[in-house]
Amino acid sequence: QVVFALNQTLLQQESLRAGSFQIPYTTEDLIKHYNCGDLSSIIFNHDTSQVPNFINATLPDHERITAQEIDSYFRQELVYKRNERMGRRVKDLLEQYPDKSFFFAFGAGHFMGNNTVIDVLRREGYEVEHTPAGQGI
Repeated sequence: QVVFALNQTLLQQESLRAGSFQIPYTTEDLIKHYNCGDLSSIIFNHDTSQVPNFINATLPDHERITAQEIDSYFRQELVYKRNERMGRRVKDLLEQYPDKSFFFAFGAGHFMGNNTVIDVLRREGYEVEHTPAGQGI
């Protein structure tokens, strides 16, 4: 699986450099949607937006199964579990120090796709509001 993942990553990078593969959105698109608080846009709405995409229709069946296993592993280990951990840490601090004020800052990756830190906190009953860039707190 590691060799497969490395080969697929290298093939994607070679395609990007050759111009035969293009990312459907630019860095500027990501920044614009993030700053506007539009985290539910199509750009941010894919479960695996933070991990490489190894699944494509041109793979033989046995390689497609491997790609799906890797994708599932990455999604679970690198996205869902990480966000659960971060959300629990926030919740624990809020409960441990109920009379204190906190400011939590996370990288954009903690707010993309499904099962975000925000989702974890909302499931725990917290109300979470987006603060747009330039707005006072």
